[in-house]
Amino acid sequence: MRRYIAIEGPIGVGKTTLTSMLEDRIGAEVVLDVRDNPFLAEFYREGPAAAFKTQMYFLASRFEQQMALAQGAHSRQTLVTDYLFARDKIFAYLNLDDQEILVYDRFFASLSRYVPIPDLVVYLKAPLEVLLERIKKRSVDYEAEISDSYVEELIKAYDHFFYHYTESPLLIVNTAEIDFVANEEDLRALVQRIAGGSVRGVEYYHPIRRKRS
Repeated sequence: MRRYIAIEGPIGVGKTTLTSMLEDRIGAEVVLDVRDNPFLAEFYREGPAAAFKTQMYFLASRFEQQMALAQGAHSRQTLVTDYLFARDKIFAYLNLDDQEILVYDRFFASLSRYVPIPDLVVYLKAPLEVLLERIKKRSVDYEAEISDSYVEELIKAYDHFFYHYTESPLLIVNTAEIDFVANEEDLRALVQRIAGGSVRGVEYYHPIRRKRS
């Protein structure tokens, strides 16, 4: 039976990077979040004026993608995505006004019942200063418009969401404590923990570091 793992966390935390590494390390089938939202750059530039159309485009596109995953034929035993469908509400509640939320919630409730629930969610965390530095290094044009305060609010929203999340086993990883990009030992240990299949309920990842002689 296929295992479904979703990697999550705020912008710049390394979701897509880790997802791609899992493809290489455990031979997983990988599906990446929607990248072609035509309203995203406008949203980062103008904020609330473009929030509703940006969010609804993401919701519809992610739903279509999830349905394709649920109905398609898959040759690999493990599927890894760099987003959780349910997290769409994080951005909706952060960016939409009360009237827009009323409309959004009706669509989300209707669609979410058909979306497969992951066997494991990995929540990658990092403090504000770390995320800001990583976003800067990525050098994505429209991300230069993102304010520090927005990233800070996003961190709080993610923490609140996952504090109440109960649909799947949840592994919480503080990426400020490890470097799975540059440190092979950190990557190997994290992949082993994720692929091991032993997470129950909510667990925190505490890497065991070897003493250097």
